[in-house]
Amino acid sequence: MSLSSYLTRLAKVRVRIIRPLGHAARPAILIAFGSAMDFTFRVLVESAGGGRLGLLKTRHGEAPTPAFMPVGTRASVKGLPPFLLKEAGAEIVLCNTFHLALRPGSSLIREIGGLHRFMGWDGPILTDSGGFQVFSLEEFRKVTEEGIAFRSPVDGQEIFLSPERAVAIQEELGVDVAMALDELVANRASFSEVEAATARTARWAGRCQKAWSREGTALFGIVQGGVFEELRARSAADLAALDLPGYASGGLSVGEEKAAFRKAAAFTAGLLPTQKPRYLMGVGTPLDLVEAASWGYDLFDCVLPTRNARNGCLFTSRGAVTIKNSRFVKDPEPLDPECPCWACRNVPVAYLNHLFRSNDPTGLVLNTLHNVTFYLGLMKKIREAIAAGALAALRAELASAYPDAS
Repeated sequence: MSLSSYLTRLAKVRVRIIRPLGHAARPAILIAFGSAMDFTFRVLVESAGGGRLGLLKTRHGEAPTPAFMPVGTRASVKGLPPFLLKEAGAEIVLCNTFHLALRPGSSLIREIGGLHRFMGWDGPILTDSGGFQVFSLEEFRKVTEEGIAFRSPVDGQEIFLSPERAVAIQEELGVDVAMALDELVANRASFSEVEAATARTARWAGRCQKAWSREGTALFGIVQGGVFEELRARSAADLAALDLPGYASGGLSVGEEKAAFRKAAAFTAGLLPTQKPRYLMGVGTPLDLVEAASWGYDLFDCVLPTRNARNGCLFTSRGAVTIKNSRFVKDPEPLDPECPCWACRNVPVAYLNHLFRSNDPTGLVLNTLHNVTFYLGLMKKIREAIAAGALAALRAELASAYPDAS
């Protein structure tokens, strides 16, 4: 398609060609959605060594990509108030539509001034549509073409979530990126079951697009299809035809074998529009992040750094450690000399061991601050490696530190 016909077809999009300074490679494309250009994404560098560098801009700020989004399910990254998130290096966070709609309710948050005001976070926010959380309520939900009926895990009330309602909730929250409602099926599902859910996800994405109206909120579609390449290709094509601001690869990390996950995720990345942000949902381990960045993904989220921190498993440049181990009782050294977090700069690992053994909540805060700092520091290393064409070397380094993940 020529640039002129592309511009003619896209009434809501303005496009201009840019060439990154210092790079003779093909120009990047700036995509601007909405008359006020509230959401833009630029591919700055595509590295021959794998991966790409980009810049995502919203009305609440920007984030260099690849970027990791700490998970603040209920408008809170457990253990870290926003000022500590900033200290850890966070620039964009993820919150969950499902949980916030149940409690305290999107209308209350809107009345207070929106999710940014509610949680005291002034950076970009992306919200999941709630499809994954409803999927986890297998015994208490019913999926139809109109949407998903389920019983609230909070008070047992019957709730109906349609594509239109999912968009309305996220627009009430006032987020920067909203996800279209999708239908996720179990890893054990048959081809025909996955095929039906994939087709419905595409139809729901079209309904979400029609319902989407808030300037300042960009709508992303979610590719489904399980581990079936035929279905993932069909899903990606259906969603690309809608020409949404961004796309996510979903339906993975639900129990499939690691090799199947890697194959499906890498395959899907190649199907997504090159000029739009690509988001790999629910991923992952440190090694997962490096590999996924090499496939061309731009955004990631996972509960692993925060959940593991609460359970006493901490990520370091030398590998994962279990902080309650007796070998740390008298250890006077910092947990990770390479880490810039407050704990690694100011206290010995013996102190973290003491806090965890004492069940002191201070320990959970410091553990979480450390793990989130590690993950966000890893993303910076990934960006630097992409710029230097050295992503393979970084992968080898991580595979050595985290052999179980390779």
